[in-house]
Amino acid sequence: MLGRSRRKDLPELIPGYATHEATQAYADRSGLAESHYSDYGEEALKLSSIGLGTDHGEPTDDVDAGYREALAHGLQGGLNVIEAGLSYRYGRSARAAGAAIREAVASGVPREALFVVGKGGFLAFPDGPPDDLAAWFKEEILKKGMGTPDELAQGVHLLTPAYIAWQVEQTRQTLGVETLDAFLIDQSEVHIPELQTKEDLNGKLQKVYAVLEMMVQAGKLRSYGLATWKSCRVPTNDGLFQSLTSQVGVAEKAAGDPQGHHLRLVTMPYNVNMLEGFTRFNQATGQGNVASTVQAAYQLGLYFIATHALMGGQLVGEQPPILRQAMGDLRTNAQRALQFARSTPGVGTAMVSMARKDHMDEALELGRLPPMSRKAFLKMFEQAEDEAEEAEG
Repeated sequence: MLGRSRRKDLPELIPGYATHEATQAYADRSGLAESHYSDYGEEALKLSSIGLGTDHGEPTDDVDAGYREALAHGLQGGLNVIEAGLSYRYGRSARAAGAAIREAVASGVPREALFVVGKGGFLAFPDGPPDDLAAWFKEEILKKGMGTPDELAQGVHLLTPAYIAWQVEQTRQTLGVETLDAFLIDQSEVHIPELQTKEDLNGKLQKVYAVLEMMVQAGKLRSYGLATWKSCRVPTNDGLFQSLTSQVGVAEKAAGDPQGHHLRLVTMPYNVNMLEGFTRFNQATGQGNVASTVQAAYQLGLYFIATHALMGGQLVGEQPPILRQAMGDLRTNAQRALQFARSTPGVGTAMVSMARKDHMDEALELGRLPPMSRKAFLKMFEQAEDEAEEAEG
């Protein structure tokens, strides 16, 4: 399952992967603020504080075209983190992202300056939703040895080594790159209610991580991570909770070497209305303390990516008044929401989906400015607490 012949009608895969030298040169040339870039991993890759997501929008040609134009513009302008899942918009997002990557590289942006991320776990329907899901699953998954119906969670999520290996391979082909810089396992916690224990899930993940480690050795990806939805936002006694320390341990077992695993990232929804990643202390890191997920990621050497930075577009409309008070110099609500997410201490990149070039221009405009200082960021929380106390009094 680790290798497949490439269709002759598809363009050749772009060789290379992100390097310190290329990302540093990209950052230097971008004209954006130096502090707009964060260090990733031991290689100290320079990754933009605003990343390019592709998970929103209707599955139409117009949205595809919008993504291609906006993403290429962003990649050429200084936003070098791009992520696409095969399940997004029935594969259309990944195809649009691949076209944007090829356009950016053709324009002179080195492949080695870009951090290209895939995501998998949910069933991918490249031809649109099947009329008969059971029949489709039998033909496309069961007969190909990638999974059985009883291994599905919620009827749409499959966490088998064979299926994840297939998704990595398909993501490489669709995005058009020989090597993915990272691959994220999307919302593995959806399996917890259908398993006996979390240890059962960790057993499944260990097998998945093992095949991802094999793909790292094969040069098909450089690292992998966990994309969470609820599991890091809930209290430790919640049935869906996942421990980052535990996941590092699972990766160590999968690699067979405590120092040799390639688990490098964690993502979770984080924005001004979904603060748990910063405010909920639910992660024991083995460092003698209980930390927030953002803090725990830093202590464990994991790069933290904030997803849903605009809360699905909701924060473009209504947002807490404190953002305007603290960031009145910024031009739009979208910029204020992004500034909040990317300024949070410990957040490396804040992801946002943009399928319009003018929205990408807003993000690039923000990138020319530094994130808020730690002092200014924390002052917002102090002010919010003071206002709450006054209201109670």
